[in-house]
Amino acid sequence: MAQGVDLGPMQGPGGGSTTETARPDLETVRRVGGQIAAAIGQVVLGKPDVIRLATIALLAEGHLLIEDVPGTGKTVLAKALAKSVESTVSRVQFTPDLMPSDVTGVSVYDRQTSQFEFRPGPVFANIVVADEINRAAPKTQSALLECMEERQVTVDGTSYRLARPFLVLATQNPVEMEGTYPLPEAQRDRFLARMSIGYPDRAAEVGMLADRDRVDPLDALRPVTDAATVAALVDAATAVHMAPPLRQYLVELVAATRSVPEVRLGASPRAVLHLARASKVAAALDGRAFVVPDDIQRLAIPVLAHRLLLTVEAHAARRSAEEVVRVLLSRLRVPRGG
Repeated sequence: MAQGVDLGPMQGPGGGSTTETARPDLETVRRVGGQIAAAIGQVVLGKPDVIRLATIALLAEGHLLIEDVPGTGKTVLAKALAKSVESTVSRVQFTPDLMPSDVTGVSVYDRQTSQFEFRPGPVFANIVVADEINRAAPKTQSALLECMEERQVTVDGTSYRLARPFLVLATQNPVEMEGTYPLPEAQRDRFLARMSIGYPDRAAEVGMLADRDRVDPLDALRPVTDAATVAALVDAATAVHMAPPLRQYLVELVAATRSVPEVRLGASPRAVLHLARASKVAAALDGRAFVVPDDIQRLAIPVLAHRLLLTVEAHAARRSAEEVVRVLLSRLRVPRGG
């Protein structure tokens, strides 16, 4: 749980106030983003693309779903990203008996004051590591819906605002693993991106054997920035320009997922906003003040694929949502210039 939380109606840690600072420029977004990626790279070896996507999610203030088989470093990546930012961090181990109030908090009756007192749950932090989120029952998973979209928690008719930035880093095992529940569609849609880490290459595994049996690299990781700076960088990235032809291209790409025969539920309008926001951050990390088609194309699969529900026939034909998005990218005409 976040320390020093002063909660009132529509308030957050520290009362929800921050010191007014000048908006950083895009060069600062690039520089600090590089520092965050380098810090994570000290712990997660040989995965630059994974680290870049995690950094984009952080600076886009979008939630990240990390899905892979056990032992590939999902929790390590989430912890490394959390430790790279000096902020309040909490970790929730999702289990079948976890209750919604264990996540959001609960009102407790105080006999001395004869009033109910709200005791905040672990969700009241800048970065919430939701470990093995799909091992909890759907009711508990859904407790995060309001938190992830509206950045607030409502208990007994009173709303409490969450800290800013607020980021859920969720890990999950594939749904065919024993003891897992599929995430509700509404919750998957609230994740900006989903990614898999995959097994490391041989060089990275050899590097892990060099010292990790004696020292945990997470213990040596130090923050390279703080929560207030990250919140400012999130705002700064919105200044990246997206030309009208690229906006049209992005909307056409998302809309195309809704008319594919293999898909029974396509990407939502929220996906349009998430893909645009992530593309702007990607451009800023590359030192550009404008989005190019490559930014959208590289992020299309991690941002869109987890939102698609395929038909029974598509599953029987062993089609994947990633393949569907990849085909759409090859078919759509890419705008020139802009």
